[in-house]
Amino acid sequence: MSAITVTLTPVIELSDDAFYELCQNNRELRFERTAMGELIIMPPVGGEGSSREAEAIIQLGIWNKQAKLGIVFSSSGGFKLPNGADRSPDAAWIERSRWEALPLEQRRKFPPIAPDFVIELRSETDELKPLQDKMQEYMENGVKLGWLLNPKERQVEIYQPGQPVEVLNSPSQLSGESLLPGFVLDLSEIFKFEP
Repeated sequence: MSAITVTLTPVIELSDDAFYELCQNNRELRFERTAMGELIIMPPVGGEGSSREAEAIIQLGIWNKQAKLGIVFSSSGGFKLPNGADRSPDAAWIERSRWEALPLEQRRKFPPIAPDFVIELRSETDELKPLQDKMQEYMENGVKLGWLLNPKERQVEIYQPGQPVEVLNSPSQLSGESLLPGFVLDLSEIFKFEP
């Protein structure tokens, strides 16, 4: 099952608090909201997709524990982007001083901040174009580096603001470059389920 998009306006307009409550009251589902107020309902991923996501978060988390440069987030967290969209990347990282500058109340809900770094993993049911559009939206809203991992095709798309998308075929690892100094994502575990 792929994601479902529901147009709510003009019938219903969800405030930020109402959207947060909707997410809290339906924890078995993942919701996102577009800048136009459309509600996106995303089904849970399968076992392989969940394992890939966990592997990316583990590697990012281990690096961050050693580097102590920021905060790591999983796909269960959401961010209010500057354009008004509420998005939940599969993995995200925010530089520590930017995170700590947010008031505690904002950190407890969907923080009004674009992550510095995001990872999106294409699951078996995801269409590629909506994920690519989402990555472009991240760049337009202040994300500095994004990786779209496509295990089925064994491809990675690297997104950076103001630069053309770089496509890598069958890479074994990715470098966090100057944003995440010393971080290298080993793709062997993430791509291992595909032939």
